[in-house]
Amino acid sequence: MLTFGIEEECFLVERTTLQPAPIADLVRRGLPAMTAGGLVTSEFLASQIERFTPILTEMDSATTDLSRFRAEMGAAPRLRGVIAIGVGTPFDASALPIVTEKERYRNVENGIRGVLRDHQICATHIHMGVPSRDAGVRALNRLRIWLPTLMALSGNSPFWRGSSTGFDSWRAVIMRRWTTTGCPSHFNDAADYDRRIRRLVGVGATTDVATVAWYGRLSEVHPTLEVRVADAQLDVESRTLLAALTRGLVATALDEAGRDIPPLTVEPELLDAALWHAARDGIRGNLLNPATTELTPAREAITTMVRSIEGSLDDAGDQQRVAESLEHLWRKGTGAQQQERAFATKGRSGLSAFLETSFTS
Repeated sequence: MLTFGIEEECFLVERTTLQPAPIADLVRRGLPAMTAGGLVTSEFLASQIERFTPILTEMDSATTDLSRFRAEMGAAPRLRGVIAIGVGTPFDASALPIVTEKERYRNVENGIRGVLRDHQICATHIHMGVPSRDAGVRALNRLRIWLPTLMALSGNSPFWRGSSTGFDSWRAVIMRRWTTTGCPSHFNDAADYDRRIRRLVGVGATTDVATVAWYGRLSEVHPTLEVRVADAQLDVESRTLLAALTRGLVATALDEAGRDIPPLTVEPELLDAALWHAARDGIRGNLLNPATTELTPAREAITTMVRSIEGSLDDAGDQQRVAESLEHLWRKGTGAQQQERAFATKGRSGLSAFLETSFTS
């Protein structure tokens, strides 16, 4: 069974205004460095905290771990009138965010220049253990076509600077301003991958390989494949659903590559357009179905993906969990849809209460 880890980022925001609060270092010092068994660190902005789970094998363990951390994290800033929230973009944002005092982050700031004003985003990254870098490339070549589908399931950033954007994932739109983003290319092997990713360093704002922001890439530190397409998520169930689906995609990709089953192919320009489409509409309308390379109803495209990995889901014991979580998703909507309902019902105060409650649910 493939191991996995979840890297989650969250915002600290003022409870009343929902604007980012640059007190992450203060809040982080109040938490154990290895809180709930995972590593808590600073992030690019002084209003963000990042946390890495331990290496995991079971989704039940992931649920327990994430719930414990979120309970600790949710309580930490409250006395300061600040709440922790899991969203891809904050409801409102300052004109110019405060960058965390680290040399690497200052180098990034110098590289992106005016992009900094809008680069106020949080994501969920799923790290999957792979046997080797070559195996990781083989898996990446196959799962890349499903990245728009995962984006549609995980959109959770419908607001920007106090207004509705009409997108489920405005974070994805902001990410298009980065030097590199979107679906990675097809690579021949690990040597090809390593050669090409290192050629990007120094181009634009790519200060190092860690700033190559493809939605799928290999880790330069750990033997993992990182899937980075999802917004930060409202609640724990949304994160474990993404982890289970990602593990199913990676396990299936490795199995099919080992048996020389030809992969589905989607032209790069179509994949790129499908990402934009998924960021806008989420699961509300049509999605690109890689099996047909046509737009189909979102539920049909997602069902196609799940059916393609059902053997791996069953092997990992994740099939029922995924089915139940998807039913919850169809009933409740994406995080973006839930945020929009909370704001439409009770305005900014209602959205604040909803986001605070969701973070620890």
